[in-house]
Amino acid sequence: MSQPVLVLIDPVTPTSAPSAERLRIVPADQPIVTAADLGVTRGDGIFEVIGAVRGQMQATEAHLTRLSRSARMLDMPEPDLAIVEEASRLALAEHEPVEQLWIKIIVTRGVEGSGHPTAWVYAFEGEDSSAAQRDGIAVVRLDRGYRSDVAATSPWLLAGAKTLSYAVNKAVGREAKRRGADDVIFTSSDGYVLEGPTSTVIARFGTTLVTPPPEDLGILPGTTQAALFEIAGELGYATEYRALRSAELEGADGLWLVSSGQQIRPVNTLDGLEINRDRELDDALLEKLLYRTH
Repeated sequence: MSQPVLVLIDPVTPTSAPSAERLRIVPADQPIVTAADLGVTRGDGIFEVIGAVRGQMQATEAHLTRLSRSARMLDMPEPDLAIVEEASRLALAEHEPVEQLWIKIIVTRGVEGSGHPTAWVYAFEGEDSSAAQRDGIAVVRLDRGYRSDVAATSPWLLAGAKTLSYAVNKAVGREAKRRGADDVIFTSSDGYVLEGPTSTVIARFGTTLVTPPPEDLGILPGTTQAALFEIAGELGYATEYRALRSAELEGADGLWLVSSGQQIRPVNTLDGLEINRDRELDDALLEKLLYRTH
């Protein structure tokens, strides 16, 4: 495994200071966050993970747009997206060449009362997803405990923000393991499909690929899902954003979980029920996702 690269950004908010004074490469094992940082004590912060394949960052603009969106949802200072992108590209350039790299962007609210966010970019080799991409995964559905309209009725719950508060997402991963599964699809308490803990859900019905609408359901807008929809169109498939009832997944002609790090993982079973797979289509989508240039 290669050595990760850590780039500090200070300040991450807009300033007239040159980037050379704002970016600093430090040893990846060096402590950079104080014990009073709200990212540590409260999980109060936001993040993004940009995938890079063969030295090419993917969906960079979409990830930065989503980072800004999350900052607004949390009432955090607006990050300077230009310096965040520069730090990401610096981390990529400083990392030794590898086939696939994950570039994680972290912005916390900083030390309580300081009004000064803490920010860094961490480039590293993520887990090997090739087996799941090739062989598929077993998935279970878990009720998230919210209605599908929670984003409209209770915006303070931050549904759809990509925050550092990941205790629930990690807990459902452990629950999936207890149930003999690899991952989870969240459903709403009123029976709609939402998302995975770290992924977007896409279902195929005939020649149409469907994903839940993020703005309506309070889920994260999928950067990899958006790329896959573009690819699907090139392959002759129709695409659609619409609310999906949980029961509809059982009759899908294909089902995938997609994300920046793991790209695309076909679902073999859903709560033990076998799901159809078109392996030729799976392979074509994976190939095009991996080697896209934007």
